[in-house]
Amino acid sequence: MAELVFFTGTMDCGKSTLALQMDHNARQRGLSGKIFTSRDRAGKGTLSSRLGLAVPAIEVTHDLNFQQLVVSEMTAGARIDYLICDEAQFYTAEQIEQLARVVDDLGVDVYAFGILTDFRTRLFEGSQRLVELADRVETLQVQTLCWCGRRGTHNARTVGGVMVTEGEQVVVGDTEEERALDLGYEVLCRRHHRRGVTAKVGGAARPEVLPFDRS
Repeated sequence: MAELVFFTGTMDCGKSTLALQMDHNARQRGLSGKIFTSRDRAGKGTLSSRLGLAVPAIEVTHDLNFQQLVVSEMTAGARIDYLICDEAQFYTAEQIEQLARVVDDLGVDVYAFGILTDFRTRLFEGSQRLVELADRVETLQVQTLCWCGRRGTHNARTVGGVMVTEGEQVVVGDTEEERALDLGYEVLCRRHHRRGVTAKVGGAARPEVLPFDRS
């Protein structure tokens, strides 16, 4: 039976690397699939990992209809056994519903990869719908760490190494444009995300102040 599976985790936990590995393994078994991504750090039409691996992919724009695309290609004689859908947090809720229909109506496996929440700890639209519809949600076991050594659980947006909490929800990091603006992302534990303490701020060797008076 075909499945809709959502693989999720914080930044830097290996989602894109796993997507590339799953596609490689499937092709080694003689299966045929399609790779999709959205706003990849390497540019449009590319699925890349931080390890330096990259493959061509179909860029997901808001007007792309997954179900229509798959039906059209299968009607024309193409074989499609699975879809690899990276950066799925950027997809619309309707596109996630289309992916569910691809699984249920066409018998095609869909493997989606993405982060759950934005820099404000709010669910992305695509991720929320995936959690609601997926047959399985798999949390990746590659553990990312906060600068303090605790498990990293929250994605922070930084400018000049200082955490910011306002701005557009979708701003892709690791691009030439964003590096020029000194904008980046950092994984923090909940405590330091709540307090806005990044590696740059925490490295100032200033003892943290407890949020209450101990006297």
